[in-house]
Amino acid sequence: MGKEERQNSNYTIMDNEGTGRVQISNEVITIIAGLAATETKGVASMAGNITNEMVSRMGIKSLSRGVKVTVDNGIINVDLTLNLDYGYSVPKTCQKVQEKVKSAIENMTGLTVENINIQIANVMMESGK
Repeated sequence: MGKEERQNSNYTIMDNEGTGRVQISNEVITIIAGLAATETKGVASMAGNITNEMVSRMGIKSLSRGVKVTVDNGIINVDLTLNLDYGYSVPKTCQKVQEKVKSAIENMTGLTVENINIQIANVMMESGK
């Protein structure tokens, strides 16, 4: 019950009385996670449910498909749904994704990532095989 999902929320990551406040939106954290995941070798693409697929066709950034971010007291939990390329080790690829997403979010926002949960939706075969 302690976790609260916030959509389109802003999180204050720095509040310096002399120069001002820095806030980051939930959408930015979602895009960072999606971009880091898709840059990992063996990840074919992000996967999303039907609602996310329809939203992406309407012009919303596709990097947020298949990514759910929850923030509780500055602690981030990420749920990713991925399509993997055929021929890559699922455990090794997922471990690389977790490391890359955690590093990207923490380095870019200064927030702490607690968990990165991954669900594999599909394995993509190369065309012609």
